[in-house]
Amino acid sequence: MTELKYKRILLKVSGEALGEKTAQGDGFGLDFAKMNEVAASIKSCVDMGVQVGLVIGGGNFWRGVKNGSGKMQRSHADSMGMLATVMNAIAVADVLEQHGLDARVLTAVEMNKFAEYFTRDLANRYLNEGKVVLFAAGTGNPYFSTDTGAVLRGVEIEADAVLMAKNVDAIYSADPKKDPNAIRYSELTYAKVLEDGLKATDVTAMALAMDNNMPMVCFGLGEENSIIRVVRGEKIGTTVTN
Repeated sequence: MTELKYKRILLKVSGEALGEKTAQGDGFGLDFAKMNEVAASIKSCVDMGVQVGLVIGGGNFWRGVKNGSGKMQRSHADSMGMLATVMNAIAVADVLEQHGLDARVLTAVEMNKFAEYFTRDLANRYLNEGKVVLFAAGTGNPYFSTDTGAVLRGVEIEADAVLMAKNVDAIYSADPKKDPNAIRYSELTYAKVLEDGLKATDVTAMALAMDNNMPMVCFGLGEENSIIRVVRGEKIGTTVTN
């Protein structure tokens, strides 16, 4: 068996990363070619013996704090965002099953017509059985992002690391698209990220990871075989630890 650095992971993939590109550059809807690429990488990880928990963002359909700002009550907008993550999880689970994987969707709010209700013990059992577990509906509460939901689930399932697959290949000191002098980091501490206000995840997610000593790797989903390379321990992206 290939040597693995991480044997149980919580992988977070942004919704936009799975969406079709628009004129504005944001991913919208579902790009099944991208979804199949991600599913193929996850299957390779599972075949190597990695237990995979997965969180998909909802920004390719609706981002509550952004799309509803000034137009809707925040809790209502965030509820729509949670439902967007459920749609994505169901779609990705279907694609994973087409690749021969057994995938289960667990939601933070009860909706038994579409998915099973999350409990830590159920998730742990499915992971030990080799199933890919998709965690949907965030934390089940407004005002919390899917990044926070991903770290929370990672801590609950006692993952070896939370892997944040982003549209950017690492954490930078500034937006590299706007600032050519932005510094690219390969390693950081949680304290440094929080003190400098680096745009990696939201503050709540980073603080939760720090408090629970949960390693986090932020890397570019678009890089070839990036998910597989991370679980093998290749130094790509930015690793954040205490």
